[in-house]
Amino acid sequence: MNDIVNAPTDFQQAYVFDMDGTIYLGDHLLPGAKRMIEELRQRGIPVRFLSNNPTKDPQQYVEKLERLGLPTDISDISNTVVTTTNWLKENHPDAKVFAIAEEPLKNSLRQAGIQLSEDPEEIDIVVSSYDRGFDYRKLQIAFDAIWFHKRAFLVQTNPDRFCPFPGGRGEPDCAAMTAAIEACTGTTCQVNFGKPSPVMLTAALAGLDVDVAHCVMVGDRLATDIQMALDTGMGSACVLTGEATADDIRALDAAHRPTWVLDRIDKLIPASAWTERGWTEND
Repeated sequence: MNDIVNAPTDFQQAYVFDMDGTIYLGDHLLPGAKRMIEELRQRGIPVRFLSNNPTKDPQQYVEKLERLGLPTDISDISNTVVTTTNWLKENHPDAKVFAIAEEPLKNSLRQAGIQLSEDPEEIDIVVSSYDRGFDYRKLQIAFDAIWFHKRAFLVQTNPDRFCPFPGGRGEPDCAAMTAAIEACTGTTCQVNFGKPSPVMLTAALAGLDVDVAHCVMVGDRLATDIQMALDTGMGSACVLTGEATADDIRALDAAHRPTWVLDRIDKLIPASAWTERGWTEND
């Protein structure tokens, strides 16, 4: 592993963090996460959190981070509930939407004035999302709206294939629902509201006077977290505590590798600050 692990030597202007597999796994903070976030905040460096998970609203993330000992303002959190709702409100405020989704996303859409419908004859947009209640009935509604009535188009909250769990397990994510709809209708998803879409980065850095080239996206997934950084000219740090492995990174050509590879999240803090604070890996 040592042949690919490398850490930054300077602080950046702002830090954008994935949460699942990066800051925490399940209900436990990953080693070094708390002191790393606290160090950045003490230095006045903006910290923002992103997630492709649309099964929680931002307030639920605030509550989870609070429980884990990282009090966070709701304005510092963006997820696909936020980006999906904002896009529909800004681009199709009058559309009738069939949301294959769980309650946090549906509630957000209702609160934004988006009309939800399960009538295939009037649906304009089918939103595919991470939905643990996905069934044949929902697939039939999407099929009828897109293929039979030929009036709706398909969008998705995020492109993730699965959501990782502690112990190496996981469960199917949004891409599974999208693939089922695409397979039976022959359509193609037109818009993605999650990483690696730059819409996520725009949401995260809104209101900050920073240069994207001097910010860093920190995550555990090469196809979403790291790819978004590559696509936007942002620095990237991949932590080997979630999905990506050292072998995955070795298999990439130089142009597609993250800027830094970390075996633990607090290695994001430069070694000079470790010395200043007297940190060790055993603290």
